[in-house]
Amino acid sequence: MTRFVALLACALALLASSMASAAIVEHSFHVQNLTVRRLCNEQVITAVNGSLPGPTIRAREGDILVVHVYNKSPYNITIHWHGIFQKLSGWADGPEYVTQCPIVPGNSYTYKFKITGQEGTLWWHAHVSWLRATVHGALIIHPKSGHSYPFPKPDKEVPILFGEWWNANVVDVENQGLATGGAPNNSDAFTINGKPGDLYSCSQNQIYKLKVVEGKTYMLRIINAALNNQLFFKIANHKLTVVAIDASYTEQYVTDVVVVAPGQTTDVLVTADQPVGSYYMAATPYASAANVSFDNTTTRAIIVYEGSTSANPLMPVLPASNDTLTAHKFYSNLTGLAGGPHWVPVPRQVDEHMFITFGINLQRCGSNVTGNTTCQGPLNQRLSASMNNVSFVLPSTSKLSMLQAFFYDVGGVYTTDFPNKPPVKFDYTNPNISSDESLIYAPKATKVKTLKYNSTVEIVLQNTAFVGIENHPIHVHGFNFHVLAQGFGNYDSVNDQGKFNFVNPQTRNTIAVPVGGWAVIRFQANNPGIWLVHCHLDVHLPWGLAMAFEVEDGPTISSILPPPPADLPQC
Repeated sequence: MTRFVALLACALALLASSMASAAIVEHSFHVQNLTVRRLCNEQVITAVNGSLPGPTIRAREGDILVVHVYNKSPYNITIHWHGIFQKLSGWADGPEYVTQCPIVPGNSYTYKFKITGQEGTLWWHAHVSWLRATVHGALIIHPKSGHSYPFPKPDKEVPILFGEWWNANVVDVENQGLATGGAPNNSDAFTINGKPGDLYSCSQNQIYKLKVVEGKTYMLRIINAALNNQLFFKIANHKLTVVAIDASYTEQYVTDVVVVAPGQTTDVLVTADQPVGSYYMAATPYASAANVSFDNTTTRAIIVYEGSTSANPLMPVLPASNDTLTAHKFYSNLTGLAGGPHWVPVPRQVDEHMFITFGINLQRCGSNVTGNTTCQGPLNQRLSASMNNVSFVLPSTSKLSMLQAFFYDVGGVYTTDFPNKPPVKFDYTNPNISSDESLIYAPKATKVKTLKYNSTVEIVLQNTAFVGIENHPIHVHGFNFHVLAQGFGNYDSVNDQGKFNFVNPQTRNTIAVPVGGWAVIRFQANNPGIWLVHCHLDVHLPWGLAMAFEVEDGPTISSILPPPPADLPQC
């Protein structure tokens, strides 16, 4: 792409001017080994600033966030600011080999970006290997000074981070799965704010406790930082009022159960309106894939009322792990707060229509670096994954990240021929295609879809029955999107369009596409750069369940991607 020096100078001047008027929130992240004791074992993990979860970042809409990352760990590292738009700051988005090369051990990098047009609960996490299992934390964006929530201000706000724990080095767990071609080992526990809770061995004192006062209202900022599991969440005898998801306000929705997919956030109001006592809050997996093993355990924490003498907290009745009806009811009943802070109406004129099928695939066992001739996946092959029959590969052997190749107009790093639809039409959710060898092998490639600046994109996300049927959380970097509709089975372009919500659809950055079903999303591509789209189950990204958008520069100085920072890590 051609960039004129004068335009770049103007763009940089404009960016510098906007940043000069904003408050700066500055943090230092020291990423290094930490020895912790969980589930009767001592385990060395990678952590930020010696804590699990890592530090909570608090800022206001309009602030500039500056985070100095010092990599003192033995692994490459990058940090992704999950859900941040990164308007004209795509260099700070974080996914390795996509927007930057990794920060190698012993090196550092400073992320700097402005938080624009967003408020609510987001989070940050490592975007290399499985390191986000322990390298993550909350990113809370408050309204600008003088602005308020579109609901009564709660008496207290509390981050609640769900995590997933292995009695092993998570990098080794991932590498073993990739080496054998089979599924990696399941986790050993779930956690709430880094603590497993008293249902696990040696964990009676490793339980998070939240002290509350009768009559007060609390906002729980729930973040699912688990790697591979969606989670049901309940509090015994208490109602939850959903007021925001993925840092976008919702119509208030009262429920007794919340479902959160990996990558998603949900803000709920809870009033301490029960008799003084103690009550468990608990999270347990929503596992939609039949006949697939998973960590079928429950983590719990305790809400303790001031003045309580109860030694036996009440426990909520949790849904069954395969309760898809409860999960779908929650996901599909949420609506956006039309006209609320930062509300964006649904764009009605669509420029790009895409139909993207996705799911688990197989790769021939011999086509891997280990040279194995027998693998532990189905049909003795290697587990893989794809979107529109393209299994995405990060350009890890390139000397440039994808965003650098975009900026400098360098070929050979990726191609721009990601298809708008699958190569063949088939009965996408029919279980009989699970092992159809004419369909389940997908070629490996690094392909993107090119979008014109400000174009409106509508995508039908269609789950498939390849290998197994499950609910997949799909995360789009760089954008929020409207969820127009979702349902089960194959998407019907004639009848399902009548279900579209153009008035107050929920707005997200991560959508849990129903098991054996579909979702339709729409967004405006108003942010130049390279933006990853992928399944937020970490087991699926290295298998290839991803693609990327290449959004072209716009026509004005305020719509051109600026040059990379001087200290951007090199490959």
